[in-house]
Amino acid sequence: MSELKSWLHYLTSLEFPVANLIAGLLIGLLINWVVYISLAITSKKARSNDLLILRKHCKGAFNFFVPVLFIFIALHYADDNSFKDLLMVLLRILLVVATTHLLIRFVYSLEAIFLERYQIDKEDNRRERKIITQLNFVKKTFIIVLVMIGLAVILLSFEAGRKYGQTILTSAGVASVIIGFAAQKSIANFLAGIQIAFTQPIKIDDAVLVEGEWGWIEEINLTYVVVRLWDWRRLVLPITYFIEKPFQNWTRNKGEIIGSVMLHLDYRTPVPVLREQLTTILNNEPLWDGKVNSLQVVDTREHYIMVRALMSAKNSPMAWDLRCSVREQLISYLQKHHPESLPIQRMDIQRTFHDESHTE
Repeated sequence: MSELKSWLHYLTSLEFPVANLIAGLLIGLLINWVVYISLAITSKKARSNDLLILRKHCKGAFNFFVPVLFIFIALHYADDNSFKDLLMVLLRILLVVATTHLLIRFVYSLEAIFLERYQIDKEDNRRERKIITQLNFVKKTFIIVLVMIGLAVILLSFEAGRKYGQTILTSAGVASVIIGFAAQKSIANFLAGIQIAFTQPIKIDDAVLVEGEWGWIEEINLTYVVVRLWDWRRLVLPITYFIEKPFQNWTRNKGEIIGSVMLHLDYRTPVPVLREQLTTILNNEPLWDGKVNSLQVVDTREHYIMVRALMSAKNSPMAWDLRCSVREQLISYLQKHHPESLPIQRMDIQRTFHDESHTE
């Protein structure tokens, strides 16, 4: 205790504003406690997840922001001295950092609240994916703007920073040209991101075919897009790719898709019987949505015919599994009941022998 008293006496002799700092800290901690208890009681009474999500995302940032704010306010009323000036500068920087951090966490909490209301784990989720794609882009844009404003405020807190800012403003004409040339790729990516967010050639969880690979849109960032491929690999593409190059979007307007199965069969294949068998298979398939059912001979070759079966499903993963299942069942049916329908290579041996004898 004597050491603490001597330390406080030493700080007092240096005109260190101990009382102001302690008062600000205690008031900040008290307000943190009151707000925390109030949110807990209100969220239980309202039975709303919004306040719980807000508290979950902003608790740490708010606990840091409030004490810093009240210490800054309390220190403002302390007597003027060299220690106060130094502490005010440090606290001003801390306050900007705390405010920026709190606003960023608030943006994340708003995103979480929206995601709670718009779930994409259902069959017809086109509207939800559209909103989530736009929300994702707006969130990242807001975070970048908040960080840039925070850095600018910190720089302007110093005299040297203000002079540097004036110098930048004076040479803005030349700098804008230089930066324009140097950052044209980044600017193009950012503008492409804005275009994609609101015109939406792609959305989160869209099924796409790009660079010969099939997969789903997993992330849409400000400068690049991540495609989750069917074998769990990730294909990372610049966001301008989806503006400048053609690609296939299988779920642009709706998730329903038609799948096809191609079979190379012999000319002796009973096509009407095979068509009836396709109907039987699809009627017993839970993956089939009951809309498209067709079997046609689409081409003929010298030794075989090409038969195409069409069927529809609610989304592309179901369509893929349905195609594989139908293909297996049709082949199994032909092997058991019509083995003559499987493609064979014919040779006219008698004619070949006659031609060879005639040559000799």
